Amino acid sequence: MDASSPAPLAALIQMTSGIDPDANLATIDRAMAEVAARGAVMAFLPEMSLLLDRDRVRSGGHIVREADSRWPSALQALAQKHGIWLHSGSMPLLADDGERRVNRSHVIAADGGIRARYDKIHMFDVTLPSGENWRESAAYEGGNRLVVVDTPLGRMGLSICYDLRFPELYRALADRGATIIAIPAAFTVSTGEAHWHVLMRARAIETQCHVVAAAQYGSHADGRQTYGHSVAIDPWGMILADAEAKQAVAQKGYALALAPIDAAAAERARQAIPLAQSRTVRNVAP
Repeated sequence: MDASSPAPLAALIQMTSGIDPDANLATIDRAMAEVAARGAVMAFLPEMSLLLDRDRVRSGGHIVREADSRWPSALQALAQKHGIWLHSGSMPLLADDGERRVNRSHVIAADGGIRARYDKIHMFDVTLPSGENWRESAAYEGGNRLVVVDTPLGRMGLSICYDLRFPELYRALADRGATIIAIPAAFTVSTGEAHWHVLMRARAIETQCHVVAAAQYGSHADGRQTYGHSVAIDPWGMILADAEAKQAVAQKGYALALAPIDAAAAERARQAIPLAQSRTVRNVAP
């Protein structure tokens, strides 16, 4: 990119996804039209963008193997239609064995081609002080593969939501050349208020990467509440954009956070604080 050229824009689409995939797709279509009109080169959706439903029986009618699912092709068609790259956030699919589910992200090019897939590694098995109890591993199996992919915004490392709490994953993505990291999410309100911004900034600072995190927000049809605050953070840990627009979600079904992604920012941060050279620990007693 020429030094005088503006940095390419990333667009984070904040949603309140529900239990009707067609309604969610219609929202994504509207949001991508606005994103494209505003000049973004890549759009990011939140975790479970096409179906957010903790009722396993009701959701089961929609969840099939990727080869049998219409969802990836629908998103591929939207990327082509609007002429921009798209990160799917994630979607629930059946694993190849047809038994358990996977939480899978897709990175789709503007020509509609799928450039990468990533299955969420860490399962959200927690009991929170708020009384919420989540056992993602009861239905889902974790992935076992790190994924980085070249995009118009840079070399991107992939992760999903609860992965955020495991810094070793992000170190490994940075070691594989990532300069930007996607973290689509559906954070609970209680954990979001306590941990969202500080963890996102920490992952950016320690990897010296941009972080882009599109999030679910609000009251969902399956009864859950999510925190929102889709954020983009630069490699120095500064917040570039934060989708706080509650009114926009109520009026349009989505809110946007747009952020310029300066390709040189990661290198500037790495030159200023050379973590890679400083990482070797010497003369430490056992």
